[in-house]
Amino acid sequence: MPTKTTAKKTVKKSDKKVVKQATKATKAASKEAGARARTTASKRPARRDVIAVLKADHHEVEQLFRAFEEAGDHAYVEKRDLANRMIAALSAHAAVEEQILYPWVRATIRDADDQTLEALEEHHVVKWLLSEIEDMDPEHERFNAKVTVLTESVRHHVREEETEMFVDLRAVGTRAELLDLGEQIIAARRTAPTRPHPRSSDTPPMNLIGGTVNAALDHAREVGREVVGALGSIGPSAE
Repeated sequence: MPTKTTAKKTVKKSDKKVVKQATKATKAASKEAGARARTTASKRPARRDVIAVLKADHHEVEQLFRAFEEAGDHAYVEKRDLANRMIAALSAHAAVEEQILYPWVRATIRDADDQTLEALEEHHVVKWLLSEIEDMDPEHERFNAKVTVLTESVRHHVREEETEMFVDLRAVGTRAELLDLGEQIIAARRTAPTRPHPRSSDTPPMNLIGGTVNAALDHAREVGREVVGALGSIGPSAE
């Protein structure tokens, strides 16, 4: 029969074992919860400010320009595809800047009117070039020339935007404002036109209304082209 002292020691030893197991279980649960939180955070896309969003667009278009410049003289199919991608990317990019960025710049940054108006005119020139390139045969003698002028115009515009307007944005806008503008740009791009519309308004409120209509028409046109392409690939049925 154990003495009182021995029984007391047995109880204490048992308590320590229970506490140790509970502590171990708590640590494991905490570790698992932390891992789940990190996994969830890694799946959630990081917020990007407006400058990061627009610079990513600039980089995407620059890659298309370089691919076009490196394509062979007779790479007509490749050049047509690259030109189509330029048209879609630049049309959407111009639209969201005109809807979101430029109105904010004019309302917030002092003496920004001239800079913004010049940017709008540069957009206007680019849209006309895009509209001409859109329906031009890539074997046309002026196709490459038009894409070259487009490339030069856009590069000039990007250089001014990144070294002047974006610098002013960073100086004037708060972190929260720039992040909010970035989210607005991303959201607006989902319903932005994917074709150039040089005759449409490029300032609010008409560009917001026109942009929605133009985007719907652009989508319908793309669907129509896909249907025609699918039918063409089937060919006439044998009788």
